Amino acid sequence: MPLILFATPSLWEDYRDPLSAALAEAGLAAEVVTEAKNPAAVDYIVYAPTSPLQDFTPFTRTKAVLNLWAGVERIVGNPTLTQPLCRMVDPGLTEGMVEWVTGHVLRHHLGMDRHILNPDRIWDQTCPPLARERKVAMLGLGALGLACARALQALNFPVTGWSRTPKEIDGLPAEHGPEGLDRALAGAEIVVTLLPKTAETENILNARTLALLAPGAAVLNPGRGPLIDDEALLAALDAGQVGHATLDVFRQEPLPQDHPFWAHPRVTVTPHVAADTRPSSSSRVIAENVRRGEAGEPLLHLVDRALGY
Repeated sequence: MPLILFATPSLWEDYRDPLSAALAEAGLAAEVVTEAKNPAAVDYIVYAPTSPLQDFTPFTRTKAVLNLWAGVERIVGNPTLTQPLCRMVDPGLTEGMVEWVTGHVLRHHLGMDRHILNPDRIWDQTCPPLARERKVAMLGLGALGLACARALQALNFPVTGWSRTPKEIDGLPAEHGPEGLDRALAGAEIVVTLLPKTAETENILNARTLALLAPGAAVLNPGRGPLIDDEALLAALDAGQVGHATLDVFRQEPLPQDHPFWAHPRVTVTPHVAADTRPSSSSRVIAENVRRGEAGEPLLHLVDRALGY
């Protein structure tokens, strides 16, 4: 019987029943504990980077650390973590991200704020272009970025994707590398950032790359705060090069009360709510990885330490 340590006690009440049900559904008779009296006996660790557990050295038998978050940048560099690490790819998280991205893209595409925020009661019958006339750049073609790109394509937006390395995706124009980034951004009216935080992606939207966008473009960042150079974005907003920025993630969270984003009239702050891991669906992902580990099968969503995701 595998021993599973649920190492984030603050989330245990949310996961107790869904995880038990998912393990039973997977045909696993496992023991789940929230405290490891004997770390050397633990087979799997269910983990979030906010966990008090930071030293993985005693867990000599652990077959995998199963992260509850999609992002692993806060754990992948831990020198004590030598066990296999799996990131969370949760169907519920993906659905939530698709809904957030689609909603905010449509908000900017349709110019909804002109009518919702209209204290002067201006009768403005200006119609937006059709979606097929609005170029979108999707930076990041992992599970979340690809799902969002497909949803926008279904609404007829011409989407160009970008990733660090080449990807061939049926029906989706995909660029890669530095020159490909410039091509993806050139003339884009809406850009969505769904990349992991790495040395290569930090400040990927900066003064130079923001200048490539169509004047008045909308920037949406539900990915990672450090993907954007804050000062460059504020300057682009003030100059009108960026018309609006909808930001869900930040370098410091909660976003400090005195940060300029709060007061800027063309910035929408959402408090890191674009997508969340759902216990009911993520528990099935955890259970499947435990089943695979016990059966000697390849683990799902294994992190490449060299790439950082």
